[in-house]
Amino acid sequence: MLSPLLDLARDLTSHLATEDRYRRLVEAVLRIAPCEAVTLMRLEGDALRPMAQQGLGPDVLARRFDPREHPRLARILAASGPVRFAADDGLPDPFDDALTRGGDSLGRVHACVGCALRIEGRVVGVLTLDDHRPDRFSALADDDLDGLAALAAAALRTAGLIDALEAAADRQGQVVQQLLREVQQRRGPEIIGQSPATRRLIHEIGTVADTDLPVLLQGETGVGKEVAARAIHVRSSRREAALIYVNCAALPESIAENELFGHTRGAFTGASEARAGKFEAADGGTLFLDEIGELPLSIQPKLLRALQVGEVQRLGADRPVQVNVRILAATNRNLADEVAQGHFRADLYHRVSVFPIEVPPLRDRGEDILTLAGFFLDGARTRLGLGPVRMTPSAGAALRRYDWPGNVRELEHTMTRAALRAAEGRRREPVMVDRRHLDLPDLPDLPATPADGPAPAPTAPAPLRAAVDAFQRDLIARHLQAAGGNWSQAARTLELDRGNLHRLARRLGLTSTSG
Repeated sequence: MLSPLLDLARDLTSHLATEDRYRRLVEAVLRIAPCEAVTLMRLEGDALRPMAQQGLGPDVLARRFDPREHPRLARILAASGPVRFAADDGLPDPFDDALTRGGDSLGRVHACVGCALRIEGRVVGVLTLDDHRPDRFSALADDDLDGLAALAAAALRTAGLIDALEAAADRQGQVVQQLLREVQQRRGPEIIGQSPATRRLIHEIGTVADTDLPVLLQGETGVGKEVAARAIHVRSSRREAALIYVNCAALPESIAENELFGHTRGAFTGASEARAGKFEAADGGTLFLDEIGELPLSIQPKLLRALQVGEVQRLGADRPVQVNVRILAATNRNLADEVAQGHFRADLYHRVSVFPIEVPPLRDRGEDILTLAGFFLDGARTRLGLGPVRMTPSAGAALRRYDWPGNVRELEHTMTRAALRAAEGRRREPVMVDRRHLDLPDLPDLPATPADGPAPAPTAPAPLRAAVDAFQRDLIARHLQAAGGNWSQAARTLELDRGNLHRLARRLGLTSTSG
């Protein structure tokens, strides 16, 4: 008796996988009390879930046992000590016909002993011993059963604590990865500018930030929806927790559920370890679902349930877990139109768009263009190791005249390239960015500046906006003609997002469909 008990005690302090810990416990019980079947069950809610067993059919581990349907289990749970059932006891045994030997059923259970497993007075599970021989447990003392029950309860508690620690470590690992990603790839949550459109955006963010309302950020590609999401998060009560980013457009249907909700060990081929999904990683913080309009339809009902009841269920898991997550979503699509076309669920749309915010395009933020350009030049100076970087007046005028179909993202890339061209290998000397370094499409003649020298006056000046629109209309028409009327191909040759090209074409009066 002493040796198996010592083995059990050592297992409590050993680094074992949860499944191995349970298996070794059952094996130790069989050595102490030889019988045909031992089952260790954990109480989960109102039902008992088998964690390990020997001597029963393999399907037992997949079953759940409600004590209200199994009177013997109910009696064990209610008792303060071991419970023995006589061979002629009329109560059905939950494992009748489940006893096996060599794959053959041994028939009805005749001898059964059960112990409720308690930790600090709270029932956490049940240990049962079964045999088809009626007198099998007559020589087994109650004190021995009490000792087994105490060790089994300790094993359940230890395994539960380890599972919780591993889950927390997994979650924290994802959070750390996310924070490192933010440090390496993203700047702070700054919304730069003082234009009326920018001030409206900042006001709306301030209105909703310190609530837990879902926010839908809408706007063209490149306008800065992620920056707006970060600004909401850092102004919220969840600012000390993580902001977890998910790019829904990069989630193939085959992995979307796993990425969002996680999986258990063995849930599918290759799932050697359990893994938390993004919802669990964001517990207590904020989950940012970028490009939510691209989320596969098959995943949308599960996302809706997570938003409605705060529950997620890992692939392969039997029970959901509660999460406390605030949702921020972003899209460059018109989700109302997507709902009308059957591409997006109406109930999910209403759930994520409780507080919609329109992030304005750069062309509506004219007063901010030069401020943003200076900010991006300073960032390029740091990254490229340059000396002081400045712009000529004509470069600033060119930036103001351009329509920026790629929005803030296009401006950032333009300024980074311009700084690199202007530096021409001079890393520590002052750098002056001129309009020729911007590599923008040809625009109507710019006014002369001292830096550029005199410029010929236009012979037939036209209003600035009309001239720019005429240029863009002609440019799009030529690229569309060269692409044989294929809008997607024309967008690629113009280096524009297809959606932005459609919007620009409609504004310019060109025929455009969403196809």
